[in-house]
Amino acid sequence: MKYKGIIFDLDGVICHTDKYHYLAWKQLADKLGIYFDEKINNRLRGVSRMDSLEIILENYNGSLTATEKENYSEEKNNIYKRLLEDMSPSDLSKEVKDTLDQLKEDGLKLAIGSSSKNARYILEQLGLEGYFDAISDGNNIEKSKPDPEVFLKACEYLGLSPKECLVVEDAKSGLEAAIEGGMDQAAIGDAVYTQLATYDLATFSDLLKCIR
Repeated sequence: MKYKGIIFDLDGVICHTDKYHYLAWKQLADKLGIYFDEKINNRLRGVSRMDSLEIILENYNGSLTATEKENYSEEKNNIYKRLLEDMSPSDLSKEVKDTLDQLKEDGLKLAIGSSSKNARYILEQLGLEGYFDAISDGNNIEKSKPDPEVFLKACEYLGLSPKECLVVEDAKSGLEAAIEGGMDQAAIGDAVYTQLATYDLATFSDLLKCIR
């Protein structure tokens, strides 16, 4: 095996919660009278909640205090979590689950490296609670991607060096974080078009070809 550990981003890699994020941010933006569309939403991928709010506020005519920003950020998260209640194990594709099972069978350690503070709840909704060897998420980091902190912490929790780990990402900021952290990267989805990654995946199961 080329690697001892695989670190996965969550949203857009293991599952797809983009629609829930969009609906939650759209509801908040509408409340504040801010124009918000899919193009702006794409800028939020892989970005922390507070940094996402700052991007949305670029189109805001007024000004908000730090406390107000914190409150609106929390309001968005509450909307998002209510939407996530509709998630279930049926939202986890068979291809993803079969590939993860094969990686575990091959003896690789698996971790989540996500800026989301809801990572554990999402995994629970998908039926993957306790499945991963380590979880590094928005609750244990100070800097979001493209800072490599979330992936470096995942390596630390796995007891592996960055060179022993492969990061799977669907966002440019995530690939940049992995590169900065000294890890190889496998791009999936829109991240393939960045041409930054060590490997480009057409489908999730292609990951099995990268580890041997």
